[in-house]
Amino acid sequence: MFGNILTFLIEILFTLFGAALILRVWMQAARVHPYHPLAQGIAQATNWLVHPLRRVIPGYGGLDLASLVAAWLTALAYILLLGLLQQAALLALLPAGIGIAALMVLRWALNLVVWLTLIQVVLSWVAPQAPLMGLLQALTAPLLNPIRRVLPSLGGLDLSPLVLLIGAQVCLMLVAGLSLQWFGV
Repeated sequence: MFGNILTFLIEILFTLFGAALILRVWMQAARVHPYHPLAQGIAQATNWLVHPLRRVIPGYGGLDLASLVAAWLTALAYILLLGLLQQAALLALLPAGIGIAALMVLRWALNLVVWLTLIQVVLSWVAPQAPLMGLLQALTAPLLNPIRRVLPSLGGLDLSPLVLLIGAQVCLMLVAGLSLQWFGV
């Protein structure tokens, strides 16, 4: 029982930190102002890992590769820590762990898409003038706008978030299938 609780707490900690790193990449790509309170909070929480990596891994085309590598390293550390808790041979786990960590980062990113889209939809119903709406719109617009161009207008009803949520869920299922097929996880 204690092992399950510890595993759960480790999963929450690593998932939140990994999501923060991915959100850092996403906010930079969406050109969110660096002085936005959420951007500053995420930067403060992740700088200890990103800044040393940034000395070695430069950005490319507006993409924060150091934060992306930090998310991958976080996922790899999570996998190795779980292997250690289960008393697995870490060296035997490492080759598969590299690929599993990449799929885990993709899973975290897709979950972030789902959660940010859901939060934006709910806020648009209950508090459309909320301060967070500008940030959510800046983050989700690159994903929703192409869908909006293809979907027909339904008299003011925007179905693009629903299409995005369904697409993200399908992608999550594919990632889970790949994880199972390639790595047996």
